[in-house]
Formats: sequence, C-alpha cells, structure tokens
Amino acid sequence: MRDAVILDAVRTPVGRYAGALRDVRPDDLAAHVIQAIVRRNTLDPAAIEDVVLGCANQAGEDNRNV
Repeated sequence: MRDAVILDAVRTPVGRYAGALRDVRPDDLAAHVIQAIVRRNTLDPAAIEDVVLGCANQAGEDNRNV
C-alpha cells in the first residue's frame, strides 16, 4: 500500500446563491484549483493519482453531484 500525502490546500471563491459565479461550472473551478497547486509546488501532473474535493451548500449545475 502506498502512503497518502496531503501536499497543499487551495479553495475556490466563496459565492452566493444566484450570484456572480452562478454560471461557472464547479468542475471548471476545481480545474483552476488543481492548476494552482501544480504551479506553486512545481509538480509533475503525471505524479497526481487522486484528488479529493469537498463542497457544501451546492446549487445550480453541481446540485449535490460534486
């Protein structure tokens, strides 16, 4: 079994229901977060095996599916 490593943590912007982020897909926001972690830690993206995301109070397209 391989060891799990928490390398870094980044969060997406905080939005309001029906606010400025209402048309932004949650997976697009997640992509920005992952890209930021890769950039600031000079990671080889091929070294990433799993990503764990969490979210609360979803609305819109993610609708409890993230």
